[in-house]
Parts: sequence; C-alpha cells; structure tokens
Amino acid sequence: MIQLLENKIIFITGGASGIGRATALTCAREGAKLAIADIADEQGEQLIAELHSHNTEAIYLHTDVTQATQVEQAIQHVVSHFGRLDCAFNNAGIEGEIVRTADVTEADFDRIMAVNLKGVWLCLKYELRQMLQQGSGAIVNTASAAGLVGTHSMPVYGASKHGVVGLTRSAAVEYGRKGIRVNAVCPSVIRTPMMDRVFERLPQFYDATIRLNPSRRLGEAQEVAEAVVWLLSDKASFVNGATLTVDGGFTAQ
Repeated sequence: MIQLLENKIIFITGGASGIGRATALTCAREGAKLAIADIADEQGEQLIAELHSHNTEAIYLHTDVTQATQVEQAIQHVVSHFGRLDCAFNNAGIEGEIVRTADVTEADFDRIMAVNLKGVWLCLKYELRQMLQQGSGAIVNTASAAGLVGTHSMPVYGASKHGVVGLTRSAAVEYGRKGIRVNAVCPSVIRTPMMDRVFERLPQFYDATIRLNPSRRLGEAQEVAEAVVWLLSDKASFVNGATLTVDGGFTAQ
C-alpha cells in the first residue's frame, strides 16, 4: 500500500508533545523520515526512541525557534543528515498569561510574539531557502481558531496567531510559482499539555469551551495531525495559502 508521505523528509517544531508529537507519529505511519525540533529534550528523545522502535528514521534537534542561528543550524543539520527537506510543520507555540488586553505585561507580549510569530517566520525563512534550491516543498504552520476570530483573555496569543495566518498567505503568494505550498492549520481547543495548563489556571474555561463548541467536546491532537498530514501530502497538491480549521465548527458560528 502506498503511504501518503513515503520517504518524505519532514521537519517538525514543537514536536516533543501535543499536536507536534501526534503529527510526528502520524507522519511516521505514512512513511516519512523525521527531524523533531524542540527545547523539551527529554520528551523529544523519548519520541525519537518510540519512532525508532517503529523502524522510522528520525533525529532530534534541540532548537529554540526564537533564535535565528539555532533555526538555521537545525535546517542545515536536516539537509546534511537526510540530503533534502521535503516538508515542514512549524508548530512550536506557547499560550502566555490568561489576562485581558490592558493587563498584559510587556514581557509576556514579547515572549508570546517571539515564539508564536517570530519563531514561525524564522522557520519559514530557512525552510523556504532550502526548498527554493530544490524547486519544491510543502509547509504547514500552526495558527489557531484564535487567528481567525477574537479571543477573550488571550489577546496576544490571538494576535500572534493572526500574524501566522498573514505570514502563511504572503508566503503562499510569493512562492507558489516556485513549487512550494504554504498552508496553515487552525485548531480550536485541543486536548494537549498546553490546554491542560490553561484549564488548571481557569477551571471554568473547560465547561465554557464545551458549551461554546457546536461539537460539544474538545478536539484531539490526532484529529489535527491527520489534517496536517493531508496538507503536507501530494493529495493536497492544489491547496496553497489555505487556513484549514479543525475546530468542531467553532468558527462557523
């Protein structure tokens, strides 16, 4: 049986847990070879061991996506090890403090923007340069339903994800004629370690989330992973500049 990502070389940031981890395992299921980037080294190495146990070729790269040198070196390492870079999933992100706009600190604003927006831009910068040399590539950025609508008490997170949508669309327009596709996946509230932290700080947010979603449940990381794999695959060959919602109908309201 032909696999969707057979022998594709895929770089995944924020790959050690949550959506990134689920996507790595799903890419492996579909025949990919993987480079996992994160700063959670213990979890990252555990994932690599699991991938190896499934006979998937994979490497782990400690990478802070806010640092240009580290991102550039990570991409260079991928190409040195595997010979090329076919796909990338720019997924690293943080939630920040849960406060209203007037109460956001400058430090938290800078931290969220550095990871969620600058980090995606830096990854795009070096991924695109490599893919231009090859003449092809597929990239998926993790935006959010919060990148499409307003959010209560997560204003900077929402702003950063709106920025990811803007970067995605611009890159798609710029590089589509070069054989490179750039899309974004926009999950709503997904059951991940990041959301567990939010629910721990704001227990009432869990019930509100269920109530406000037409599907009356949280999403699962695996459901996002399946969408990302499709976007990276040749099955989505005419999908470029899209924002694919995986949100149970939340943004349809």
